[in-house]
Amino acid sequence: MRFARTRPKNDDERILPLINVVFLLLIFFMLAGRFSASDPFEIEPPQSASEGAATERDILVLVGADGQLALDGEVMEAAALGAAVAERLSPDGAGRLWLKADGDADVNRVVEVMELLRDAGAERLRLLTVPGGG
Repeated sequence: MRFARTRPKNDDERILPLINVVFLLLIFFMLAGRFSASDPFEIEPPQSASEGAATERDILVLVGADGQLALDGEVMEAAALGAAVAERLSPDGAGRLWLKADGDADVNRVVEVMELLRDAGAERLRLLTVPGGG
């Protein structure tokens, strides 16, 4: 028993399956390529001597090397940051507040942000660092 092979009638019928596969791969990589939001500007945290790792966080404040500020990925000025943090902090102190500052950020600017957060009602602040190599 012989089966006759059906031959594509034209070039479009031969290339259509290839196009389908390429589009499926494109959609797959678009979905799988980025599952978490990135920071609005690049942060290189300072190194730490402690080995503790950060767990879940409720509020994340970013301080860039140039002094730029962001709250949970949204860039804002200092006054707006203080008001937004004061609004988001829970009265019972259950929320966690993380500060992620660039290792090259001006220390005075980081201290100013810490004081701003304290004035906004933050009682506990955790500074995110990376483990040191020495």
